[in-house]
Amino acid sequence: MAINLQKGQKISLTKEAGGSTLTKIVMGLGWDAKKTKGFFGMGAKDQEIDLDASCVVFDEAKNPLDAIYFGQLVSKDGSIKHSGDNRTGAGDGDDEQIVVDLSSVPAVVKSILFVVNSFTGQNFSQIENAYCRVVDATSGKELARYNLSCTGEHTAMLMAKVYLHSGEWKMHAIGDNTSGKTFQHMMPAMQAVI
Repeated sequence: MAINLQKGQKISLTKEAGGSTLTKIVMGLGWDAKKTKGFFGMGAKDQEIDLDASCVVFDEAKNPLDAIYFGQLVSKDGSIKHSGDNRTGAGDGDDEQIVVDLSSVPAVVKSILFVVNSFTGQNFSQIENAYCRVVDATSGKELARYNLSCTGEHTAMLMAKVYLHSGEWKMHAIGDNTSGKTFQHMMPAMQAVI
């Protein structure tokens, strides 16, 4: 059963995968827009909220090496792939996914930071059922889940960091609220937690 992460919690993804060799993970992001009430409270309607999942790869010196997002769906080395942009949050399950082939991530990489931002500018008080989760892509087992549905005026969040430590892949649920329409606006906040 997946671990429901709390802000700041760190876990070993390798151990959660059963101690086997963890070679590929999927970071899934899901969300729904809260329904808005129509005239005199009648006829609730869906609004469209475009959340974007992105990840930035950093080296030991906290330098960004690459970014994977809706504008660049594959990392330069091919080890990380984005599923594409979902602009509404409609549908069940993960709305966007980022697949990381851990066995192909270059040794120079110290950490992979996953972030989410509201491209359309709505804040997180207008979003519900938001989560990120990590799945072992080989077995399909969900390893960890982090609830992102926290009300607030923020438009972005530093979700989680995945990193290699003493031969084990680990995850740190960061959960820091921030602002920014794209991952580029969030770079100072990211470098502060690497």
